[in-house]
Amino acid sequence: MDNSGSCSETMSGLTPNDPSSTFLDSGPAHAPSVFHMDVQGYRRVCWRVWLCHLGAVCSFGLLLVLFNWRPRLAVLARCTSCPLPMADTLLLRDAYGQQFVIDVLTEEIVEGSFESAGGEVDENEWRDNVQLHKEEKTVLRYYVFEGMRYVWMPRKGSFCRVSILNEGWTCADLHRLKQGLSQVDQSSRRQIFGENIIDVPVKSYPQLLFEEVLNPFYIFQVFSIILWMSDRYYYYAVCILIISFISIAVSLYEIKKQSTTLRRMAQLIVNVTVRRASGVEEYVSSVELVPGDCVVIPSKGLLLPCDAALLAGECMVNESMLTGESVPVMKTPLPVSDSLYSPESQRRHTLFCGTQIIQAKGGSSAGKGAIAVVTSTGFFTAKGDLISSILYPQPLNFRFYRDAIKFLMFLGMLALIGTVYSVVMLYRSNTTWTELVIRSLDIVTIVVPPALPAAITTGTIYAQGRLKKQGVFCISPPRINICGKISLFCFDKTGTLTEEGLDVWGVKVANGSGFNELIPDPRLLPPGAMLSALASCHSVALLGGQPIGDPLELKMIESTGWALQEPTNESGVCTEFGNHRILAVMRPPAAEFQSEGISVSKPVGIVRRFPFSSALQRMSVVTIGPGGGSACCFLKGSPEMVASYCVNESVPSQFTHTLREFASEGFRVLALAYKELDAQTDLSSIERVDVEKDLRFLGLLVMKNQVKPESAEVISTLRYARIRPVMVTGDNILTALNVARACRMVSSHEHVIFVHASPPTATSMASLRFHQGDGGTATVSTQEGMDMLEQGLYQNSFKYHLAINGKSFSVLCDHFPEYLPKVLMRGTVYARMSPDQKTQLVKALQKLNYRVGMCGDGANDCGALRAADVGVSLSEAEASVASPFTSRTDNISCVPLLIREGRCSLVTSFSLFKYMALYSLIQFASVLILYTVKTNLGDLQFLFFDLFLVTLLAIVMGRGGPSDELHPQRPPASLLSLSLLLGLLLHTLILILTQVSALFITSSQDWYIPLNSTKAGAQNLPNMEDTGVFAVSGFQYILMSVIVTKGYPYKKPLYYNVAFVLVLLALFAVMTWLVVFPRGIIHRLLQLYEIDDINYQLLIISLAALNFIICYFMEELADRCVPMCLQTLCRKRESKKQYKRLDALLTETPSWPPLDQSLYPPQCSVIGIS
Repeated sequence: MDNSGSCSETMSGLTPNDPSSTFLDSGPAHAPSVFHMDVQGYRRVCWRVWLCHLGAVCSFGLLLVLFNWRPRLAVLARCTSCPLPMADTLLLRDAYGQQFVIDVLTEEIVEGSFESAGGEVDENEWRDNVQLHKEEKTVLRYYVFEGMRYVWMPRKGSFCRVSILNEGWTCADLHRLKQGLSQVDQSSRRQIFGENIIDVPVKSYPQLLFEEVLNPFYIFQVFSIILWMSDRYYYYAVCILIISFISIAVSLYEIKKQSTTLRRMAQLIVNVTVRRASGVEEYVSSVELVPGDCVVIPSKGLLLPCDAALLAGECMVNESMLTGESVPVMKTPLPVSDSLYSPESQRRHTLFCGTQIIQAKGGSSAGKGAIAVVTSTGFFTAKGDLISSILYPQPLNFRFYRDAIKFLMFLGMLALIGTVYSVVMLYRSNTTWTELVIRSLDIVTIVVPPALPAAITTGTIYAQGRLKKQGVFCISPPRINICGKISLFCFDKTGTLTEEGLDVWGVKVANGSGFNELIPDPRLLPPGAMLSALASCHSVALLGGQPIGDPLELKMIESTGWALQEPTNESGVCTEFGNHRILAVMRPPAAEFQSEGISVSKPVGIVRRFPFSSALQRMSVVTIGPGGGSACCFLKGSPEMVASYCVNESVPSQFTHTLREFASEGFRVLALAYKELDAQTDLSSIERVDVEKDLRFLGLLVMKNQVKPESAEVISTLRYARIRPVMVTGDNILTALNVARACRMVSSHEHVIFVHASPPTATSMASLRFHQGDGGTATVSTQEGMDMLEQGLYQNSFKYHLAINGKSFSVLCDHFPEYLPKVLMRGTVYARMSPDQKTQLVKALQKLNYRVGMCGDGANDCGALRAADVGVSLSEAEASVASPFTSRTDNISCVPLLIREGRCSLVTSFSLFKYMALYSLIQFASVLILYTVKTNLGDLQFLFFDLFLVTLLAIVMGRGGPSDELHPQRPPASLLSLSLLLGLLLHTLILILTQVSALFITSSQDWYIPLNSTKAGAQNLPNMEDTGVFAVSGFQYILMSVIVTKGYPYKKPLYYNVAFVLVLLALFAVMTWLVVFPRGIIHRLLQLYEIDDINYQLLIISLAALNFIICYFMEELADRCVPMCLQTLCRKRESKKQYKRLDALLTETPSWPPLDQSLYPPQCSVIGIS
């Protein structure tokens, strides 16, 4: 039997012949999410375990430290490979190559538990498992990884998420659970699913301390301190020990604080009312909830501790904690159907964990509360998934962080060379073996600075503080540096680029053959279906007497003048409407407030609501008139969707032309339709599918959506900075295009080409067409005009943008994967995109090596916000788990700010990295030079350089703020670039030459006295050689901080960083004083030789100044000339980024896109993307 397996829910992969396999593996919008993890089974061997214990004792714990760093080695040492069903230890490897060691847990369960839990594992299968283990009882084998429980499924031959047991539920299955679970079923499910709790581990201080000190950084610190103590550097060792202790204490406090805060936010334990199969209602802790439990939601609402499907009643829910959207959402009952239940597709019928139910009604015969069935618990809930993404984030694939590790390895190699040199020099000077080993190892502590990892985060910390002052909150600080490399930014339209609220422009009523004239005020509409539709087709509710809901619907109701009322009795039964249970009543305005000649007196009662969904692009209601008569249903949504549900003869022939006209002018257009219902229809149980068919078209509601004043300026700034802006919206393509032109995403001189893709039918293949026009079918006024267009396009005489809607995007992904990258390269407007398609688009753009940003303001953008490299949620909340960044400003002005701060942080991290590397190299050179002459820096000299000079400079260097403008050139992200490495090499050579020159200048003076060669190291201090090298290297530390601190064009000039300038001046004054006035207590403490020769002193200062001038010009040479030379020499070399290669290809391909030609998928291609 194989000892390895998989842990998966779905497995998929690209067909090798798929032409898109090198580009995209994100799949179509409807494709299930893929989860896969390799698992290897191991079993502990007693003698191996004891042998490891003995090895740990003999190595004084070093073996345990190694096992802590490399858990895989611990498994291989203690265990032997075995089949997965026999394993008690698992070695997991995720999709990112990270490895984890997990213990397998077992628990006795009642036979048939899996059947009651909804699993497909039959009893015989589990009996086989029992026989294999020679046990008489059924045993559940599982493990917990990142909060989620995985159970062994013999039929699948793998460990699977326990949530797989309830993923096959249909909507009808959930309604059958409305009566509740029996006590036995509930207990069985609880054994399998575990407790309903999102438990964020908060470790004790001793645990944190133990883990922290085992960090390689602190192990290196301990090694260094022991080494310094043995070399009698007591002051320096004690100071570093104190600083390390303070650092550990602060780190532990911050980790504990963050864990406690996250746990407080994540953990939710409340008491809930659960209905049992016996009919009894129990008041239990939410920890005991399992999928399938029937929960009674009180009328006053509650903070929901699980994901649940709403079966009866309506709930007004605040989802701001999860989505960042502050507008409460109306949730309605899940329809009874045989379709599979999905929390995303049935979002309007799903109550999510962590959301606040403000009020609930209509769920019982008395009208109180609501009824819901638990669908997910713990980390399997929507909130649990978001908390998991914070606790266990994906590893950042950022070149800067990868190169930092490689550079440290390079410094380690340099340390090895220095060690060999020091061994040779010390051996030749007859140094004892003990002294030789200590001095050689000391070189390692000098070349590899232990403070380097902490120093490069300084810029990020300062940037995070500045962002917070500007109202931008960050829950993932490492992503700030990634902001500096953003090359494409996606924007939602409504509420992001445009104002959230809309103004009613007018109503276009259909009259059969066409449309009547635009009626600017809905109050002027005559009594009838159109007026009733505008007044009643919404999901607005009352809270504290105030209407709350979608701003568009609030504006629509306001325009009619009608008033919303809710039943005063708890049951909702209203005698005015024939004893029907009413959700809400819409009453017309009093006669004195109605327009002249208009008389409307009959109220409308809303009986059923089928809420709006982005995927469905529509909503509907069922209403009745006074006395229970005049039952109607009304439909509201996107014009194209509404028209598709209407009988053909009711849709005016001018529909397409009229819609195109309004959309092209930037209006938001909604269509309305209705039908009368039969008197025998059961209004309380009618399904949505029966309501939304055979309707009659009523007309169009035209609303003006103003572009926010900041949008155009921000988009222009991004385009100037060569950052591609892209619009991703659920609105009409022409409306989106108008907004794109208004906010300068598409300039007036740039043309737009529409992409239209049709899915295959029984009689035709899938087709793809590019055409110039208005978003409908391709129309060309004259052949001459078409020829001119093609000539200009194919000669690249003008720029063009592609616009595509969600339907065509889906067909493009499924049937034309070879064209998808080209469309993505030129696509600017993506309209009628569902939430899943937005996420898919972001991932597809990332496959082209774009660094993608996403800015949105609502629940529809959550998936895309989390998938993007940088997600920005516009929300009033201080921080939500919807995205890494949350901005309190209600416009996109935060985007350039974020990019500028990212660039500033990235450049600062580069500067600090270079400075810390140069600091090590300066000290490395000093020590090797002094070793050559049998001396070394003193204890307090090291302390003076490391703490007083370098640490102080490193702290204030990062304080410089970002530039006020976005430059077209993005900062580099590679620490191993030729210009940077060449700069470091040249600097190192100049620094070494300067120190050697100082040594020769000192030894060539008439008053020079050679040091005592009978002593070695710091024992022969003070001496002239050490004093000369000390003086010039002190100036080098200060002046190199100026050279590596870059300003334009990513940061403000150096003089804006007042603290840095003041510290520079102060330190320069201190060093000058130490050189020019060589007497005093400080000189004696530092063990400096008293040299009174003013000419020598000025010569040392001049040497340092010359060093500065040469290094400054070398830095400029490396920064400016080297990239230009490389660009000239490698002009024909292809870029590593796929989008740059594609852009060059499209520029050189004048025949693309082929206008007004129908393209078909190749017959031999494999259709579909996995």
